[in-house]
Amino acid sequence: MKFATVNNNTLDGGLLLVSDNRQQAIDVSHIAPNLWAALQNWTQVEGDLQRLYQQLNTGALSDTMAFDAAICRAPMPRSAQWLDASAFLNHARLMEQAFNTPAIPDFDTIPVVYQGASDNFLGPCEDVPLPSEADGIDFEGEFGVIVDDVPMGVSAQAAADHIRLIVQINDWSLRHFGPREMQTGFGFLLAKPSSSFAPLAVTPDELGDAWTQGRVKLDLCVDWNGDVFGRPNGQEMNYSFPELIAHCARTRRLSAGTIIGSGTVSNRSREAGSACIAERRVLEKIELGEIQTSFMRFGDRVRMEARTVNGDPGPFGVIDQRVVCSE
Repeated sequence: MKFATVNNNTLDGGLLLVSDNRQQAIDVSHIAPNLWAALQNWTQVEGDLQRLYQQLNTGALSDTMAFDAAICRAPMPRSAQWLDASAFLNHARLMEQAFNTPAIPDFDTIPVVYQGASDNFLGPCEDVPLPSEADGIDFEGEFGVIVDDVPMGVSAQAAADHIRLIVQINDWSLRHFGPREMQTGFGFLLAKPSSSFAPLAVTPDELGDAWTQGRVKLDLCVDWNGDVFGRPNGQEMNYSFPELIAHCARTRRLSAGTIIGSGTVSNRSREAGSACIAERRVLEKIELGEIQTSFMRFGDRVRMEARTVNGDPGPFGVIDQRVVCSE
């Protein structure tokens, strides 16, 4: 199933069920008023939603509407919590060089995850207001999962059964603040403004063979101001999403609606490009001896879309946003 959220003057928006071809949608607020509510009551609402989805795809419903991704909010405009990992070790090792930070102990065997703000997520086409170009404005393309209630101490094998939805994310960063906040040991705050989401949250079956071993086997196609920036594939995740869930739930339960991100998608092959500017900058420093790429300026646009290895559109839709001055 594919879900989207539109504005209805509530904090969590109104829930739409979107057809497989992304052409039609139907309001399902009579089943669940919003996506967060659906996740909290998944076993009760899944059957009704699945039946409607099948009818929507066969054209059997009369009260549908044309689907317009441009008016969508984030699938979950806010959530129980937002936990973001650094599950692509290639990216993490490069960032250690970029910020001249010591290697993280046990990085190869224990996932690294921080808890970010989850009260205000941006929709796929919203302008992104930020205070200053001097803060080092950067995009970060990644994938994520949304879970139902996860018990404390869950195993990675059992954690897979708690993944209800998969999403595509632009986890914005302000690089100027990153080094100091990492050195404090308290985690990110100023360095992490509100994250953005592609319009559709989808059940794992929507990915078909692209959902493999708890990883999203799709190219994350990133364009900056109309130019190709990177096409890294999500299959090189060193820790799977079930492993990340098990790690996050080791000492506490996770409530329904918790979102867990993969961290920046990154591939060892230089031909794949990058999903964030910071990674390109450190590669330039390593390979060319100097940084050539600047961070974003107001008015810049970034476009992200997951695609199959054959170039066909993935299931999440497109993030296409402009950075603007918050003043």
